[in-house]
Amino acid sequence: MVAGAGSGVSEAREEVLARVRAAGGDGAAGRGGERIPPLYRRTSEAPAEEIVALFAERVADYRATVRTVAGREVPAALAEACTRHGAKRLAVPADLPSEWRPEGPELVEDADLSHEELGALDGVITGCALAIAETGTFVLDSGPAQGRRAITLLPDLHLCVVRGEQIVGLVPEALDRLREAVQAEGRPVTFVSGPSATSDIELERVEGVHGPRKLEVIIVSASR
Repeated sequence: MVAGAGSGVSEAREEVLARVRAAGGDGAAGRGGERIPPLYRRTSEAPAEEIVALFAERVADYRATVRTVAGREVPAALAEACTRHGAKRLAVPADLPSEWRPEGPELVEDADLSHEELGALDGVITGCALAIAETGTFVLDSGPAQGRRAITLLPDLHLCVVRGEQIVGLVPEALDRLREAVQAEGRPVTFVSGPSATSDIELERVEGVHGPRKLEVIIVSASR
């Protein structure tokens, strides 16, 4: 071993760890005592309209269908999506807002439905905890209007309603908002970016293995 190499490795290690610590907070001290700035932005400075537009664009990139409507138009948008997919019976959490519920399809409130019963339904309608524009992701934490995790994994179609004010720009913003649900309440958190998809050993895309094959996102715009 070259003399002095151990010391150099140790110093390099401390430098790396300092930068990792800086990435999780407001900065940390480097070897010379200087402040190392965080390695990423924690909040977005973009206007709300741009954040919502970016989220819609990214969701569409994942082969999901996305539509922006006014609050009063949510039931009609959900009913139209159900008709288009031939979905006649859908699971809903018991606390799904009455002003969202579409006319036409049968809405089956989840009262501890079995996996077999959930799998036999045509789809599910839920809200979400929040959404992330940067990645085109919405997040479920089993909170209001979301129900338990199973109802969003077993049906073949997921219709998710996202309010415009729930959309944040960046991932760190989302993690800050989710901290209480995870740390204080221990809720399971699911990040959904597009329909369920995976690839086999030959890199052939297969949809529906780990969740719904079809995903539609209804964005409720406060300005419409």
